Amino acid sequence: MSPAAPLHISVLGREAVEMLGPRDGGTYVDATFGAGGYSRAILEIPGTQVIGIDRDRSAVTGGFDLVEQSGGRLTLVEDRFSNMAEICASQGVEAVDGVVMDVGVSSMQLDRAERGFSFRLGGPLDMRMGHDGPTAADVVAKASETDLANIIYIFGEERHSRAVARAIVAARKEAPITTTQQLADIVGRVVRSKPSEIHPATRTFQGLRIFVNAELDELHLALAAAERVLKPGGRLVVVSFHSLEDRIVKDFLNARGKAGGGSRHLPEVAQAVPSFQILTKRPVTPGEAELAANPRARSAKLRAAERTAAPAHAAGRLPAWPTLADVMRGG
Repeated sequence: MSPAAPLHISVLGREAVEMLGPRDGGTYVDATFGAGGYSRAILEIPGTQVIGIDRDRSAVTGGFDLVEQSGGRLTLVEDRFSNMAEICASQGVEAVDGVVMDVGVSSMQLDRAERGFSFRLGGPLDMRMGHDGPTAADVVAKASETDLANIIYIFGEERHSRAVARAIVAARKEAPITTTQQLADIVGRVVRSKPSEIHPATRTFQGLRIFVNAELDELHLALAAAERVLKPGGRLVVVSFHSLEDRIVKDFLNARGKAGGGSRHLPEVAQAVPSFQILTKRPVTPGEAELAANPRARSAKLRAAERTAAPAHAAGRLPAWPTLADVMRGG
């Protein structure tokens, strides 16, 4: 790799790549390419091949230099990571040696005002990770008060969700809510916080962002896709940044990493053979040095597991929470 490659250090990047264990001749999926931190570290191992996936076109185009530097060992695909299995098949890859994913919004997205992710930067109320579908402004304009309250409560974990929803509905009757600053001001009038606490709009923005991008559904589907594409002995490494994501990863690995035990009071029930061996009994978290260098890393948790030779488990149903399609058509 070229020493001139731009430096990008992913949160828990060293720990994630060590847990992934890339080796010469291995093929790996960087399911959330972003600025290419994981891919760059994997490609430092001679003979590795990487399929990088990102739904954000700007991330893919930003990685073209790394594609050239890799000498053909990196392939970038603009798509959702829930389509991982189909993406691998389209590249002629039946199974891979590892999958790494960094779940949630990236610093590149947060720091660009025009993407509309941050209440700290004035910009259009967009929040889309890709370049299609309804924006956060569309949701704020269309969703009913009940839907808004559910979105903000379920995905933002905001206990004042009903008051926020009422305030949004009242405000949009006066004027369209089209900017991050407008929404932050509306939320700030009904959610109070002390100077030492998070910004009052943090949870509302999180809820809308997760909802607009169907992030939790995507994570459920991506984990199941990783289970299907990993070889026996291949590793899955996931870094998440808030409790909703981490709970999904934890539950997925627990469901697939434990043999079913029967009860002495009930008949034995056939259980699927574990498809993963869990490598992290407790999540790995950033050390003091990383936290000092990057405060955004404070909530990061890393979980990892190794694929067994057992067949992939049957995919479960997605949770019955609000969907973008239903809300936008008034369902």
